[in-house]
Amino acid sequence: PSGGHSHHGGVSADNEDILDYKEKSSLSIATERVGWLAVFLLSLSFTAIIMNGFEHTLSKQIQLAYFVPLMAGHGGNTGGQAVGTVLSALSAGVVTRKDAMKVIWKEALSGTMMGVVLGALIGPISHYGMGISIPVATVVSVTFPLLSTIAALLGSSLPFVCVMLGLDPAVIAAPAMTSFVDVTGLLCYFLIANQIFRLFGLEL
Repeated sequence: PSGGHSHHGGVSADNEDILDYKEKSSLSIATERVGWLAVFLLSLSFTAIIMNGFEHTLSKQIQLAYFVPLMAGHGGNTGGQAVGTVLSALSAGVVTRKDAMKVIWKEALSGTMMGVVLGALIGPISHYGMGISIPVATVVSVTFPLLSTIAALLGSSLPFVCVMLGLDPAVIAAPAMTSFVDVTGLLCYFLIANQIFRLFGLEL
């Protein structure tokens, strides 16, 4: 067919970037990426601010702290799956910018479903298997669907945002997703915790 392989799916610029990659040195790759990583590192500092802001909650319910790495890891994993899927589909020309809303909706709904299943599993396991209190186990179970939805939503939308802004989604989308998910996920976790502890009549 006319147009050649470099224009497959209408993403010729992306394909040229991929072809250029083979010729790039480690230094040029590092130079291109380090600035963005510095920006996202700065945004991750908000996690420390959030932890500090909810220090009183943590001191009263120390078991909450056990699940902070789990939340961050799960958010990153869920968002990473969405980023990888959307990037692959974009670079192969399977989806284009016109499909953005359909893809984002599909991924967000999928994230919610996965979060409900995993939340329903992790709550009872943490209570009966680890001896975690029922209020904290409830917080974890309730947070999972929301965290998974946010991660899938960000993970699927950021590649499209990068393409629309003319930025390289392969370099920016994944670390941006991880940074945003860590911050929003942690904030949701502690806000949900405060509400659920009140329902259980616990002092904070």
